[in-house]
Amino acid sequence: MARTKTKIPYSEAIAELESILQRLRSGALGVDELTTATKRAKELIDICRTQLTTTKQELDSIIDSTTL
Repeated sequence: MARTKTKIPYSEAIAELESILQRLRSGALGVDELTTATKRAKELIDICRTQLTTTKQELDSIIDSTTL
């Protein structure tokens, strides 16, 4: 969880989120790590949401500009 809130590939953000969830579910995260992991998960969700929104807007723009 050393990465800061920077632009990372969507697939990498999802993989890191899955890793955090796996650690949560398995009980591998201690109380001391829980806050840090939760904050990082929120950052990753925000990154993914932004990338999905941007991609949707770009696709909508492409579709709208296409004439048949």
